[in-house]
Amino acid sequence: MPKYLMQASYTPEGLKGLAKDTAAGRKAAVQAALKSAKCKLECFYFSFGADDVVLVVDAPDNVTAAAISLTTASTGMVRIRTTPLLTVEEADQALALPTKYRAPGAEK
Repeated sequence: MPKYLMQASYTPEGLKGLAKDTAAGRKAAVQAALKSAKCKLECFYFSFGADDVVLVVDAPDNVTAAAISLTTASTGMVRIRTTPLLTVEEADQALALPTKYRAPGAEK
């Protein structure tokens, strides 16, 4: 199943909700939402800095990952970035795939 890095930061209202629900409560809510979309939570961490939460999720496809991201963002309580993750093997396959790209200003 494809993996996605999800990085989220709470709005001020979202932080109030986190304080009320507790960190464990938010993790349980995220797990339930992911399970309802046939996704699996690989890891979940709280952090400080630009992101308040970082997780890795297994999702069936991009559409499902986008649905989770859009639903989360639509609450207005969380800003989220979702990044598809490639395995080393997938990156090697991408490197081996011939493409015909000309860089800007390069000779024709």
